[in-house]
Amino acid sequence: MSRVYIRPSKLQGTASPPPSKSAAHRVILCAGLASGTSKLSPIGTSVDMAATIGCIRTLGAATSRRGDTLTVTGIQTPKTPVTLDCAESGSTLRFLIPVVAALGVTATFTGHGRLPQRPLGIYLDLLPEHGVRCKTEGGLPLTVSGRLEPGIYSLPGNVSSQFITGLLFALPLLPGGSEIRLFTPLQSAAYVDMTIHILKQFGIRIIHTGTGWKVPGGQHYCACTAAVERDWSQAAFLLTAGALNSEISLTGLSAASTQGDRAIEPLLRRFGADICWQNNVLTAKPGPLHGFDIDVSQIPDLAPVLAVAGTFAQGRTRLLNGARLRLKESDRIAAMHRMVESLGGRAEETDDSLVIHGSPLSGGIVDGCNDHRIVMAAAIAGLCTQGPVTITDGQAIQKSWPEFFSVYQSLGGNVDVYVG
Repeated sequence: MSRVYIRPSKLQGTASPPPSKSAAHRVILCAGLASGTSKLSPIGTSVDMAATIGCIRTLGAATSRRGDTLTVTGIQTPKTPVTLDCAESGSTLRFLIPVVAALGVTATFTGHGRLPQRPLGIYLDLLPEHGVRCKTEGGLPLTVSGRLEPGIYSLPGNVSSQFITGLLFALPLLPGGSEIRLFTPLQSAAYVDMTIHILKQFGIRIIHTGTGWKVPGGQHYCACTAAVERDWSQAAFLLTAGALNSEISLTGLSAASTQGDRAIEPLLRRFGADICWQNNVLTAKPGPLHGFDIDVSQIPDLAPVLAVAGTFAQGRTRLLNGARLRLKESDRIAAMHRMVESLGGRAEETDDSLVIHGSPLSGGIVDGCNDHRIVMAAAIAGLCTQGPVTITDGQAIQKSWPEFFSVYQSLGGNVDVYVG
């Protein structure tokens, strides 16, 4: 356990966000399923990345790392049961469950933190209808056995897109064609678009329909050299810091990215920040901020840092349609509410929304809730509070951006991290 002590300061200068965690999960798994050897870069050092790499190694892939380049030689399907430790990574867990079923591997999935409680009901309903046995007492550990069969997979679109991505990875491996049909509108659509884009890089064909996707069977993943773009989700923290009290420039981001969290750029601009591109560098500068209503159903990972922007904006900011935020590494609606109020601000929550009233923040102690995005959001808030901010569970950043506080300090942030 670690505590972080923040004193008001300004972040200024130029930095590069880490590689996209969402993209990296996907290219690592595709490389694991491919015949031959793939080279992937840059790959970050987060705990989530280690979980996905560890799982494909357990399934028989060979991996080696040199700097930020990961070399992967495809899975040699194990003949005996395996245990796959997904740590706290929901992506690792939900992507791999249908994949191991498609490979016919008997596997027991484990994890820790809040992962054992995160919902898996979509798979527990769908997979037994298609030849897979699922043994669980409601969460993890979960054991799957049998072999996934082709067919029609009907599921709601307003659940985590990770379930859809897991099926898109698995269904091409089956001997016959399948179809994914959604019976409610799709949320987090950009993450599915990213999956399909990366699958195409590895030779997999997905056909979009009006209500989902057709997936031809008998396909083969092809090894390739894949570049991983920089992470807009993590860039959002530094861009918000720039919007609040300084000038920060970020290199390495793609203006044409399919990442849904690229929405942080127009959202900060709408708040009133000065956001501009020049020579492929994105710069954020402060401006007079004003609150407004934001639908976070497609961009749930941005909610914590948007809540911070809202605390320093005049008027009211409402984060709407965020019910799934209660099922993340923490109950993020409750965690954001406590964060704002513990710093001296005002907020109210409903089942699926958070209302923030802009006002000066005094500082205080924030419960990090062992949630990387809450810890980083509180650190950005601490730049502009009237007094110091103490954040618990600082170690949670290891999940997605272990270097966050080093970058924060290199840009001028006044931070001390105490372990123990």
